[in-house]
Amino acid sequence: MEQLYQQTHKQVHQIQSHMGRLESADKQSVHLVENEIQASIDRIFSQLERLEILSSKEPPNKRPNAKLRVDQLKYDVQHLQSALTNFQHRRHAREQQERQREELLSRTFTANGTQKRILDIANMLGLSNTVMRLIEKRAFQDKYLMVGGMLLTCVVMFLVVQYLT
Repeated sequence: MEQLYQQTHKQVHQIQSHMGRLESADKQSVHLVENEIQASIDRIFSQLERLEILSSKEPPNKRPNAKLRVDQLKYDVQHLQSALTNFQHRRHAREQQERQREELLSRTFTANGTQKRILDIANMLGLSNTVMRLIEKRAFQDKYLMVGGMLLTCVVMFLVVQYLT
């Protein structure tokens, strides 16, 4: 039993060092390291089952200590398993965010393209050029109104902060 316990304890420490390597691994090798760690954890769980059986066969005076040591190893391995799972979740979330970011960056958001589409739709609906020019003029005026409102708000906020403090 002691030899199996020492071997299992050594493997737990090896997994802990592999977890540190997991953080610094590049994108291509991270899957290999994860699989290697998961396989090691699975092997340790099977060894822990054997250790539990062997600890129950220990002499009565050594049994509580043996069970305590096995339970501590089991707790450590469960902690490593949850750390690996958390790392995988963070990695998947990060990869998904990168994919979404790339997707957004690949889209083209141009005002000219939008304006052209609006004009095409308006022509399909039969709106006259005069009405379209009025709409464009109103949009241009709305921009100035918005900027003026923003500046006025900033001035009021500045004055409030200036006079109240």
